[in-house]
Amino acid sequence: MLTAILATMALSCGICRADNGMWLPSLISERIGDMQAKGFHLTAEDIYSVNQASLTDAVVLFGGGCTGEIVSRDGLLLTNHHCGYSWIQKHSSVEHDYLKDGFWAMDRGEELTNPGLYVRILDRMDDVTSTVLSGYVPSMTEEERDSIAKVNAQAVIQSAVSGGKGLKASIEPLYYGNQYFLFVYKEYTDIRLVGAPPSSIGKFGGDTDNWMWPRHTGDFSIFRIYAGKDNEPAAPSDENVPYHPRRFLKISTQGVREGDFTMVYGFPGTTQEYIHSEAVRYIGEVSDPLKIDLRTRRLQVQKKYMSASQDIRIRYSSKNASVANAWKKWQGESKGLARNKVVESKKDFESRFEAWAKGTPYEGVTARLADLYGKLEKYNRAIDLYRESAATVEIAKAASSFFASDNADLSAFYKDYCLDIDKESFVAVMEFFDQNMDRTMLGDWYLGQLKKRGGIAPWADYLFKKSAFRSEATYRKATKKDPALEFASEMAEWYRSSLLPEASKIMKEINLLYRQYVRGQMEFEPGKVFFPDANLTLRVAYGNVSGYSPSDAIQYDPVSTLKGIIEKDNPDIFDYNIPQVLRDIYAKGGHDDQPVCFLATNHTTGGNSGSPVLNADGELIGLNFDRVWEGTMSDISFDPSFCRNITLDIRYLLFLVKEVGGAQWLIDEMLPAE
Repeated sequence: MLTAILATMALSCGICRADNGMWLPSLISERIGDMQAKGFHLTAEDIYSVNQASLTDAVVLFGGGCTGEIVSRDGLLLTNHHCGYSWIQKHSSVEHDYLKDGFWAMDRGEELTNPGLYVRILDRMDDVTSTVLSGYVPSMTEEERDSIAKVNAQAVIQSAVSGGKGLKASIEPLYYGNQYFLFVYKEYTDIRLVGAPPSSIGKFGGDTDNWMWPRHTGDFSIFRIYAGKDNEPAAPSDENVPYHPRRFLKISTQGVREGDFTMVYGFPGTTQEYIHSEAVRYIGEVSDPLKIDLRTRRLQVQKKYMSASQDIRIRYSSKNASVANAWKKWQGESKGLARNKVVESKKDFESRFEAWAKGTPYEGVTARLADLYGKLEKYNRAIDLYRESAATVEIAKAASSFFASDNADLSAFYKDYCLDIDKESFVAVMEFFDQNMDRTMLGDWYLGQLKKRGGIAPWADYLFKKSAFRSEATYRKATKKDPALEFASEMAEWYRSSLLPEASKIMKEINLLYRQYVRGQMEFEPGKVFFPDANLTLRVAYGNVSGYSPSDAIQYDPVSTLKGIIEKDNPDIFDYNIPQVLRDIYAKGGHDDQPVCFLATNHTTGGNSGSPVLNADGELIGLNFDRVWEGTMSDISFDPSFCRNITLDIRYLLFLVKEVGGAQWLIDEMLPAE
């Protein structure tokens, strides 16, 4: 049934708007006509091919959560600064502050190794639905269907990775399990840092400009993939050589104009395009506001200490950025969902769907989903509270790690730890937890400790004074009666035993219903093109360069320039204090119109950070790194009026490598003579 529905969708795509959508590369032939009508000059085989080198061979999953692209025959790789940030931080110290000053290798001998970092390059992807569902008959329950699928999938994965170096594979359900795809990758683990601009460029604008436009952030870092002498994946070694890809991206320096075709090729993380109105209501009206409040408390504590100490600023930069990123995204998401009345729109759709569904297998499915979400809400709210409060206490996480890993070495943890920040954050988030948690759901241990210690603040005094994990000098003396371990263990046990089982049971019912609901939506709207929700697998998104109007009387141009950086420059504000070298370069004149970033209508999400943005000829014109704040609800509802992805113009990257980094050898590698 699904195959027939998908075929119908492909035939009707000419009448459908395609600025939203994240399309599977192996099925891109179904979209290529629309792409070419919008200006694309290449073929489906140029994007993805099992027979020849294609653009796919130049795109990598970077570190398990970002995207990168290969831009030279010697494995030079570009990704975002924020994707490489934690690795840059690991090499940084007060004496060698690569976060503050940047890092530029001047030859391959100066490139820095990064133990634990890996990239994955897609080898192939296949529709394995029939194999995964082999043995299934319609009379089986959904649980029996899933059990068969799990066993069959494992056999397919084992076969896919046998006999090859560095092969990794997964089978991912699409359309809530109506379809299954196999993804086979080669994983390379010798990845070396080559270059990164100062954070005052790579994070210019900081949290103030995050998710905003106009943007002036030089958000890039440069790495290199190394392989064995046979060009296959190999453990990190001085004997390894630069990886030679089947295909690398050609860089275009021609720039962009309003209306130009653009394509993003990367690994988007998660979207929820087809969810029920009650799920949207919970996200926008309950979950986002709750999580925003909790993260605001943590950020306020971090900011106080980071602004007073360079050492703490370095140690907490990555943590702070991680906390702030989702915090600001959730604000834009909740506002966007309310502005666009997405809940109301979903309810209207559900009403029309149910009228159509009478007398079909889909009758009543939306009502059943609403009922299940009603039962789930109190558990989801408690889970959100726990994950953004008790689960964030650093000393407790360190204690758990120490005993879970057989007395693990925690030196890396203490390198980036401040007890005062952790203690103040504990008080801030646990007071919120205590005030907002349903008392009937709290466990005896928590209530007993709260009474015994006399409140949250006295509890913090006790825990951070008595725990052996308060410092690197004492943590190895810890016993299993340590108060930090007790806090972590007891709260986690409450979470696992009191919250997760019931929430998981309800969510399982919901997901099984979604399999039916999405199939029903496809039958209800046969003229609509349905793309599978993002799940960190390789996807194509396409659109065009375009500005937008966020509110009345405001119209944004799609390109920002170096002039805007100088206008924002302020040595008294950390987020806007650019390095002196950039001021000096600008003062010499001739750089007012140096492009920095641009906007386009491509559908992106988390995971697309670092994705190559390509022009109509498949040439690299920029690195995707963000979305505009007004459009962050695009994970749930894409609005072409507001949803824009933000791209670092490749010309600014090249400008910085040459003028700030002085690394002409990298320019020569990325722009070889014809």
